[in-house]
This record gives sequence, C-alpha cells and structure tokens, in this order.
Amino acid sequence: MTLASITWTVDPEIFSLGIIHIRWYGLLFALGFVVGYYIMAWIFRREKVDIKILDSLTTYMVISTVVGARLGHVLFYEPASYFAHPLDILKIWEGGLASHGAAIGILIALWLFGRAYKKPWLWTVDRIVIVTALAGAFIRMGNLMNSEIYGHATSLPWAFIFANDDNIPRHPTQIYEALCYVATFFFLLHKYRRTAAQPMGRIFGWFLICIFGSRFFIEFLKEPQVMFEQTMALNMGQLLSIPFVIGGIWLVMRKSKNY
Repeated sequence: MTLASITWTVDPEIFSLGIIHIRWYGLLFALGFVVGYYIMAWIFRREKVDIKILDSLTTYMVISTVVGARLGHVLFYEPASYFAHPLDILKIWEGGLASHGAAIGILIALWLFGRAYKKPWLWTVDRIVIVTALAGAFIRMGNLMNSEIYGHATSLPWAFIFANDDNIPRHPTQIYEALCYVATFFFLLHKYRRTAAQPMGRIFGWFLICIFGSRFFIEFLKEPQVMFEQTMALNMGQLLSIPFVIGGIWLVMRKSKNY
C-alpha cells in the first residue's frame, strides 16, 4: 500500500478566449525570461555595461531558446516522424522541446551576439548561465503543470499521482530537477560575486556540471520520453548530458584566466 497523498489534477490550461489558449507552461516559460531580464539588468548595472545591449541579448536568447529546443527535440528524439511531416516542426504548441537543443542554440546565439557587440563569448556565457539555471526551474514547473516528464512508480510518501494520465504514484521528477536548478542558480550567483578571483569560463563550467550532472542522475528515475529509449542502458537525455559535463569539468579545471 502506498503512502502517496498528492493527487495532481491541475488543468494545463489556465483559461481560453476563443482560439486563444493560455497555458501554465507558456506562462512559466515566459516568466523565466522576465525574471532573468531583471537579474541580468542588475548584473549589467553592477558592471556599468550599457543596459541597451541587454534588450538585444534578450532577443538573441528568446529566439535561440525556442528554435534550439524545438530542433533539438526533432533531431534527437523523433527525426523520422518530423522528416516525414516537416510542417509539424512548426507546431510548437503541441509540445516537444529539448533542453539540450536549447543549450546548443543559446551557445551559438551568444557567439553571434559577441561578434555583433564586441563582447567576449565567455564573458557573456558566464553571466547568462546564472539566469538560465533559474529559467530551467520555471520550465520544469511548467512540465509539472502539464503532467509530463514524470518518473517511475514509487511508494515514497511524496509521490505524485498524475490523475490526468493514470492512477500510479510516481516520482515528481519535474520538482527534483526544478530544485536542483534553483540550487544551481544560487550557487552560480555566489560564484559570480567572486568572479574577479577566478578564470573566465569557470562559472559556465560549474553550470554545465551542476545542470547536466543532476539531469543525468535524475533521468534514472524518469519514464522514457520516446519508445526507442526503452531498450537503452542510458537514455537520450543522459547520452546528451555527458559531453556537457565533460566540457564543464575541463572549464573548471583549466588554469588560464584569459577569455
């Protein structure tokens, strides 16, 4: 007999007006950018950087996050299905965003941003990953509202029964990840306040280790997202996390203080 006492029946949709449907996921996704903007504004003011540059940086971030996350899902998880129906790639309202794709998209966008505004790539990345960690927590809470990306069955007392899908008590892996991401945000913020004493790129390295390291281990508790993962020793999320963690370890261990 399970001790689970949390039955999750939240409607993913907040309200609708005709063809307009406002969902918790979309609201939390947008909230991550709004909160991130104000934190980045504090960082820019602290370093006496022209705040107007932040507006352009935000544009780069929004576009790269959405495009990267969508293409990441298409290429990493369901390429055959989307290549057979390419117009479905545009239907992001039906779901299907991959955090690893978002990460790649953001890193490319920040390189382009640096070229356009003469900002060293690692200078920008070291600062943007602080708010990215917090935005990741908002997104995982959006997944919770959607009753998706949940874990295996468990008898733990904090198990969630996602009643919109089934009546099985499960690990609320969305909350596990969100808590890890919030902890990472505060850890990186602490590191940032000591940034003058450490090599550039080290904050970025810690971000990669903390975010994708926690993702790697929490994946062991998750249900497979796509059918082909059921026969894999490590799922796609774990395989994609390994290079990021290795890159993070290299950035943290290197001694150079150059950009």
